[in-house]
Amino acid sequence: MSVSIDDIKKLKELTGIGLTDAKVALVEAKGDFDKALTALRKKGLTKADKKSDREAREGIIDSYVHGGRIGVLVEVNCETDFVARLDGFKAFAHEIALQVASMSPEYVSDADIPAAELARVRKEAMDKAAESGKPADMLEKIVDGQVKKHFAEKVLLNQTYIKNEKQTVNEFLRENVAILGENLVIRQFKRIELGVNE
Repeated sequence: MSVSIDDIKKLKELTGIGLTDAKVALVEAKGDFDKALTALRKKGLTKADKKSDREAREGIIDSYVHGGRIGVLVEVNCETDFVARLDGFKAFAHEIALQVASMSPEYVSDADIPAAELARVRKEAMDKAAESGKPADMLEKIVDGQVKKHFAEKVLLNQTYIKNEKQTVNEFLRENVAILGENLVIRQFKRIELGVNE
């Protein structure tokens, strides 16, 4: 089966794989570009999961200032200074800065939520759920759902990615791990808004 060279190039750019692999993926998908892209992303995310334990101490600090009113600094790490200098890595770090400016998260990941804050929100949800009169075996699931919902917008990795509503920031991160071939870590961020004290 023949596939379009334009599709091969486009698939290569989107996934970071070689031309031959892009062509093979398109042939396997019988020329269906979206199907090929989905298959490659699944493979890439599997590889990304395997890389998540590797040390990431290189990287960059990126900044973004929006209209002189909101400023953001983000530290994004990778494994090597070679990747830290790549345009794709810098673009990823900048996207994270834009996300922080736009969505104002409080924490990078669930692990960063203070235990006392988690306990407080969980207790409030439990008290509210208990008043509903639902059976005890359902309460735990209800509370888990409410706690997850409460922190969904406060945790950067759990937020919906501003440039793709079908993707979370964590999925966007893992996609870039697959493309760049190294573990990537959003280490920290600082968001400053004019006239707002934290």
